[in-house]
Amino acid sequence: MPKISFVTSTFNEEKNLPSCLDSVKELADEITLVDGSSRDKTVEIAKEYGAKVKVTDNPPIFLINRQKAIDMATGDWLLNLDADERATTELIKEIKEVVKNDDKKFNGYFIPRKNWFLGRFLMKGGQYPDYQLRLYRRGKVHFELKDVHEQAIVEGEKGYLKSSMLHYPYKDFPAYLLKWRRYNDVFATQIKENFSKKSLFAKLFGGLDYLLIKPAWWFFWTQIRHKGIYDLWSGAVFSFFSALRFPVSYLKSFSK
Repeated sequence: MPKISFVTSTFNEEKNLPSCLDSVKELADEITLVDGSSRDKTVEIAKEYGAKVKVTDNPPIFLINRQKAIDMATGDWLLNLDADERATTELIKEIKEVVKNDDKKFNGYFIPRKNWFLGRFLMKGGQYPDYQLRLYRRGKVHFELKDVHEQAIVEGEKGYLKSSMLHYPYKDFPAYLLKWRRYNDVFATQIKENFSKKSLFAKLFGGLDYLLIKPAWWFFWTQIRHKGIYDLWSGAVFSFFSALRFPVSYLKSFSK
């Protein structure tokens, strides 16, 4: 059986980490974790599970620390989940079968993800299957480290798993707003950098795009085209704030 490493990065995740590590304990031969100098008991909890831990700073693009955790791993295959994600029993079973019967065709696998928001998993609105590239052959994966939302880059072909992982990103709505604002800060910086290279006309059109066109299109696309309306109240709120990030981040870019 090929060796499997579980890799992750953390910052103040003492409440989420135990459930995450419990969900992969039957699969992982080792755990490598890079922590961004947590002020809670995250590091202590990780060590209780036998993890190899490296403590460093907490960069805005947290994928920098995820890459460090990947570089520390020694397994044949690497599984990456965030602390607020869980591997289901079905997913663990499927991963074991995939790596055991490895035919060398794929160097990475996308995993479908169910996202929990305001009391339910969002199954419409473009939120499912929400494929995430999280299972990698060691030595075949890296990140560009330019964006908090970027997928891993895996050399060669990628496959798709059928079983889902579960994502619990927000304990409540205020927690969602806090993370939403943080992502908007990063997005605003990217907008400013992008606009700095454009002509005056392009900046004017770009402003109109971010203030009106993008948010209207996004809300319509997720609620109607991707049937987010079937996720009821939760889906409507999620679509609204996803659309609102465009004008909010654009306006924030002026203060960067």
